[in-house]
Amino acid sequence: MRKVQFRLSPWGEVGAATDRRQVQKCQLPRRVRGLSDCSVVEASPLTPTLSPRGEGGSGALVSFDHIGKWSSLWTAQSRRFRCETAMSDVNKSIKSALKQADAAQRWADDFRRKHEAIIQAAQNIVRPDVLENLKRINDQALKQIREIEKLHDLNGIRTHIIGKKSDIDALIRMIPQLQENERRPFGAASNQSKALLAEAFEYRKAELELEEVAARLANERSDITLPVRVGPEAQGRIHPVSQVLDECIEIFADMGFKVAEGPDIESDDYNFTKLNIPAEHPARQEHDTFYLKTKPGSNAAPLVLRTHTSPVQIRTMLGQKPPIRIIAPGRVYRCDSDQTHTPMFHQIEGLVIDETTHMGHLKWVLEEMCKAFFEVDTVTMRFRASHFPFTEPSMEIDIDKGALGKPGEWLEIGGCGMVHPNVLRNCGLDPETYQGFAFGMGLDRMAMLKYGIPDLRPFFTGDLKWLRHYGFSILDQPTLGGGLSS
Repeated sequence: MRKVQFRLSPWGEVGAATDRRQVQKCQLPRRVRGLSDCSVVEASPLTPTLSPRGEGGSGALVSFDHIGKWSSLWTAQSRRFRCETAMSDVNKSIKSALKQADAAQRWADDFRRKHEAIIQAAQNIVRPDVLENLKRINDQALKQIREIEKLHDLNGIRTHIIGKKSDIDALIRMIPQLQENERRPFGAASNQSKALLAEAFEYRKAELELEEVAARLANERSDITLPVRVGPEAQGRIHPVSQVLDECIEIFADMGFKVAEGPDIESDDYNFTKLNIPAEHPARQEHDTFYLKTKPGSNAAPLVLRTHTSPVQIRTMLGQKPPIRIIAPGRVYRCDSDQTHTPMFHQIEGLVIDETTHMGHLKWVLEEMCKAFFEVDTVTMRFRASHFPFTEPSMEIDIDKGALGKPGEWLEIGGCGMVHPNVLRNCGLDPETYQGFAFGMGLDRMAMLKYGIPDLRPFFTGDLKWLRHYGFSILDQPTLGGGLSS
C-alpha cells in the first residue's frame, strides 16, 4: 500500500504531507466542485472524517482516509491486473513461438517424407550414388529455406535453390550422361524434387509475409492511453491568480485552516473602526479608499470597497467562538495604479485565535507556507519590526530570494503580528483569555514572484496571448502529493 507521511503541527494536530485535498465549508476551489454536498467534521485531531452536509461539524480540513483506502485498493488491483496482463502476454508470446517452431518442423518433415517417397520410387532403377546426391541437395535446400527469417533474404536465395544455376538444375543437366534405363526415372525424380522445393519455398514465403504483417500491426497500432488531442474545449486557461489561490488554499488546508469569505462592499465600522484604525488614519481618506455615495440627507455611515480582507476576520470573530483558524482570500480595492499596484487586486489573510497560540506558531506557519508555496526544502526568513493598527507587535515578512534562485537579496512578501487587544475587545473577546496572530500577503505579488511575471497590470487586461503564456490547464489542480505547480 502507498505510504502517506504525516507531520505534527505546532497545535499538536496531525496533517498529511501528501495526498491531501482541502474541503472548505464556505467555498471549494473552482476545480473541486464535485464535493459541494459535503462538509467536514473533525472527530478528533488524529481521525478527521467526512460527513454529508447537514450533520454539523466545524472542522476545516478532511483527510480522505476512506478515499485513501479505496485508492490503495485500486492501486493494488491495478498493479495486479498489469502483472497478470504482462504474464499473459509473455505466455502468449511463448506459446506463439512454440507453435511457429512446431509448424515449421511439421512442414519440413512433411516435405522430407514426400521427397523420400520420390527417391524410393526410383531406387531400384537409378544408381544409389546418383540418388544420394539428389537427396543431399534436397535436404540442404529444405534446411536453408526453413532457417531463413527475413522475407528479403528468402527472395535472395531463390535462384540458388530452384533457379537455372541451382544445384538441382546441375543434376538435371547430367541426365544425358546416365544409362538409358536410368534417364526416365531419374528425370522424373529430379523434376518432382525441384517442384517440391518450389512448393516449400512458396510455403515459407507465405509464412514470412504473415509474420511481417503481424509485426507491423503490433508496432503500428494506436495507443488509446495517449492524451486526447487538444480541442476547443481544452484551450481555456486558469488565470495565474486563481492558480496561486488554489495553491495557497491547499497549503493552509493541510495546516487545519478553513476558508472564510465576506462581501466586497463593507461598512466603515468593519473595514476600519473595529480594526483599531483611528479616524485620522491616512487609509480612511478619499485619496486612498473608494467610498460609495450615500443618499442626500442620510446620516448613515458611508460604505466602502474593502481595502483589505481583514473585515472577514472581524465577521468571523463576531460570528463564532474560539478556537478560530481561517484564511480570508478575496478582491480588495485601493486608489493606486502603477507597474506594481492596481486599483483592484487580491489578498489572502490568515487569523488564528485561541488561548495558547503565540508568535512561535506564527513563524512556523509562515515558514511552512513559504517552503510549500515556492516548492523548496528550506527558506530563509526575516521579520522586521513595523506598525499596523490591528496588530501588536507588528512585523514585515521578508524572505531571501534564494527560494527564487537569487540568493543574497531580501524581498518583502507581507505583514503579520499578534492580534491587538483592542481588536479582540471590539469583537467581544476577552484579551486576558484569548490571543492569536494574523498575517496577510498579496496573491498577485506571490504569482509574480513564483512564475516570473514582470508587470502586474496585464493581470487584468484580458489579453489572451498573455493568458495562454502564463495560464494553467484546467487539469493542473495543485496538490501537496502531486505538486502544486507541476
